[in-house]
Formats: sequence, structure tokens, C-alpha cells
Amino acid sequence: MPVASDNAGAGAAWWDDEAGMQRFVADLVAGELAAMRLTGPALPPRPWPADLHIGRDLGADSLELMGVASALADALQMHESGIEDYLLVRLTLGEWTQIAQTSLSRFSHRLTFRTSGSTGIPKSCVHELDALLQEVREIAPLLQGTRRILSAVPSHHIYGFLFTMLLPAALGLAAGDVIDLRSGSAASLGQQLRQGDLVIGHPEFWRAAVRAVRVFPDGVTGATSTAPCPDEISEALQQAGLARLLQVYGSSETAGIGWRFDHEAPYQLLSFWRRAGVDGAGLLRDGDDAVRQCQDRLTWLDERRFVPTGRIDQAVQVGGMNVFPARVRRELLLHPDVLDASVRLMRPAEGNRLKAFVVPRDAAADPAELHAKLDAWAGARLTAPERPRAFSFGAALPVDAKGKPADWLIRG
Repeated sequence: MPVASDNAGAGAAWWDDEAGMQRFVADLVAGELAAMRLTGPALPPRPWPADLHIGRDLGADSLELMGVASALADALQMHESGIEDYLLVRLTLGEWTQIAQTSLSRFSHRLTFRTSGSTGIPKSCVHELDALLQEVREIAPLLQGTRRILSAVPSHHIYGFLFTMLLPAALGLAAGDVIDLRSGSAASLGQQLRQGDLVIGHPEFWRAAVRAVRVFPDGVTGATSTAPCPDEISEALQQAGLARLLQVYGSSETAGIGWRFDHEAPYQLLSFWRRAGVDGAGLLRDGDDAVRQCQDRLTWLDERRFVPTGRIDQAVQVGGMNVFPARVRRELLLHPDVLDASVRLMRPAEGNRLKAFVVPRDAAADPAELHAKLDAWAGARLTAPERPRAFSFGAALPVDAKGKPADWLIRG
């Protein structure tokens, strides 16, 4: 396939980095197959070689191949270049990388990112490349002096894309200066860190990192997004010597909205956003008349500073993913042995996963047997972040003195 140039503009050819482009494609393939396979064969550890066959080596059948190819074509807007059909003919990772590069060389103005789909239907969010580059150009000066980027996030999600695919060039880094942390443990992080490193993570990664790394080398900066980082984690990282932790507020729908280095400070609105509406959650981007609704309620200190004060859509964060307890409850209620159920995020002392309180249809049901049944039921119907890690049972759901739904303690 000949490679033709398009009119994306100077500095926009992020796809020319073959290693980075192959990482993007591999991340998307792995993410799509994991979403299709609630159970099934485990994928081989990454990084994957260029000659990895997506069908044979990953065990993808014809339907899975079609689904993954469609997802990559959608992500890169391949219908604009007209070469998406090659994905079902040339099936190695290296060939898909070359097809992606060729497609982007012909059209790269828009990209599609998907939400996690924790409600059951992933949402496609289309972004102009120029808008993403605008965000990176504003973030880059905050991170001057970065010598390497170490990433614990997938590059096909919007946060990972911005910070591992676009940001390196804005910081003047070479392809080899981006290192994938996901194949190692948190304990190995401390051995890899050097002065000038920027570590891209999410709250659960940082929770594990602060336990494993007792003292950070001088001059190491962190970045976190996908969910508010709990204050106790930010404080622990500071005590362990992390120079700074950049907290980015945004979503797949909006990309980045604001940032802060101090967890006790409000977020600073990026310069191209402005407040809109009276509910605190509406925003307008320069050059766009469409009001974007944030997924959190925002409390504004002035026109440029804000603090998120809770999800509007009732999502919670598990392992860096948006999870909806209401959806998990609906799946549990479909089990014939369940009369009623409540699902919540665990208390900090209990863990960082979901828990469920179940009212059995048969009051005499054996709790251990029902627990095993529900665990298997959840494993077949829910993604790993959605599956409750603790089940409690009782004759009625917990309520407070006013009869409103209440939390419960996990016992034994």
C-alpha cells in the first residue's frame, strides 16, 4: 500500500513512531478481546512481536476478528481512507500497524475513543486531533524537564493516548523514551525510576506504587487521571518523595478539562474551556457552540477554578474503570435465587472493589452455596472490575433509622 501524505499539519504525525503505533494497536486489540471474553483463554504477555498473528496466536475466531478490526477502523476513522478491508486480509500485528499508519497518513483529523462500557453499552466519543494537540501543548509546559515517560495505562484510551502518544513529541522525547510498565509489578517500579521520569498512572496504580516504593528518587513526577485520586494516596506519595503529582480532570467525552498539582487545591480550567449554564456541570470549548456536560457536579470558586463534588451518573471507580453499581445489581436480580440486592463500593478499610448484600429468595438457603452460585453468575456476566468481591446475606436490605438504604460491614 503506498503511503500518501494528508493535510494534518506539522507536528501531528504521531503515527510515524512505529513502536508507539504498534503499542497503540496492541492495546486496542487486547482491550477489545478482553471485553468480548468475560471468560476464555488468557492473552500472552506484552509486548507482542510484530509477527504475532491476531487470529492464530490470540485465538481470535472470525467474529472476534471482525469485531476487533471494526473497533480499530472506528478508532482511526479508516472509512475516510478506504483501506479498512485490509485488516481482515493481513492479520499480523505488524501488518495492522502498517495499515493504521497508512490510513492515518491519508486522514488523521478525527479519532474515536470509547468509554469503558460499564453500563453495558460502550459509548463512542469523536475528537478532533487539533483539539487533542491543543490540550497537549498546554500540558507540556507543566512537565518540562521530563526525560522519560513510564506508563501504566493503555494507549488507546484517551488519557493514555494524550500522555503516551502525543505528549512525548511535545516534550521533545524520542520513541525509546516511552516505557511500558504494565508487564512488571509495582515492586519493580522503584528499580526503574530515574531523575526526570514522568510516571503515567491512575489511582489504583498509585495505591499499589506507594506500598511498593518506599522512597522515590529525586525529580520524579507522577500523573493521574480516570478518577479523583484519594487524598491519602496523594499525601503518601508526597511523603515518599514524589516530586509532584499532576492530577488531570476529564473524561472520554471531553478529554482534559482541568489540572492541579496540589490535592488540596481546586482544579485550574484549561484555557480553551469556559463555564456554561447554571448547573455547574456545563462547559463550552472555544470554537464550539455545543455545551458539554461533565459527569460530575462541579463547585466553582470563580470562572477558572473548580472542585468536582460527586458523580451525576452514580458511577464509581474500580481499578481505574468506571463501574455502575446499579448495573451490577440488575444482573444479580436476574439470578433465580435472589429476591433483592444492594451493591456498593467497599469502605476504604475493606478494600477497593464492589461488595453486594443479597436477600435470598429462600430464607433457608445455605450462604456458602449461594455465594458460590452468585460468584459464578457474576463471572459469566460481568467484567472483572464489576464483579463483587464480597457477598453478605440477610432477610432484608440494610437501611438507616429513616428507612433509607444504608451501608453494611463485611464480616468474616
